[in-house]
Amino acid sequence: MQVHRSGYYNYLKQMISMATNEKVNNLIIDLKTLHRQSDKSYGSRRISEGLKAKGYNVGRYRARSLMREANLVCKQRRRFRVTTQSNHAFPIVENKLNRKFTVNRPNHVWVADITYLWTREGWIYISAVLDLFSRRVVGWSIANHMREGLIHDALLLAIGRRTPKGNLMHHSDRGSQYASNDYRSLLKDHGIDVSMSRKGNCWDNAVMERFFGSLKSERTNNKIYYTREEARADVINYIEMFYNCERLHSTLGYRSPMQYEEENCHS
Repeated sequence: MQVHRSGYYNYLKQMISMATNEKVNNLIIDLKTLHRQSDKSYGSRRISEGLKAKGYNVGRYRARSLMREANLVCKQRRRFRVTTQSNHAFPIVENKLNRKFTVNRPNHVWVADITYLWTREGWIYISAVLDLFSRRVVGWSIANHMREGLIHDALLLAIGRRTPKGNLMHHSDRGSQYASNDYRSLLKDHGIDVSMSRKGNCWDNAVMERFFGSLKSERTNNKIYYTREEARADVINYIEMFYNCERLHSTLGYRSPMQYEEENCHS
């Protein structure tokens, strides 16, 4: 072909260099996309797992270096205060769950709790119910009060979505909302067993505490909500569009709750 050997090898080097640059550019684009989709919450470990799922052979430390090069920083967690009131006259149930947070099937143990967010219109309160099997939020409710109706609505949504068929445990702290006669009757009517954390021990409901910590550190911290409706929409988006569908959980082998259920539930 009347081409010098040196010219041919130079051509090959150029092609390899172009291919490598294109691969690196695609890698950076996908890395930035993961960072943006997680609302800047993913650290190097989850970025690494997300890139592996896209076919890149990128370890945690390589992901950390790439994030630094791209000036990407993940959000940091804060500590939060207890929301529910445990000084009341309602009867208390023993801690039957006893920190056994690993569950081998869905609708076997649900955990529940309440948290709150500030808006320019005042506080909103969030009640959530989470299935320990897949860490999926199966029920939630948002209101401008912390009365029993808030947690009733979250539980009824979970029951309506999951239609549990017996042998289900509900674990919460010993707050007055969860210990009330009406709420206990609602659980009993649906054949749901009751477990409660020990007094002042947040570790007894650590998975639920961690969910609310993730909600705040990954989405709501440092945001100014001008209306309750604006905050409500953002919380719902986080739960339904990101946390349940996309967020990579280390406990689930870096799968989302929905992906984990699809891979491990056989009806």
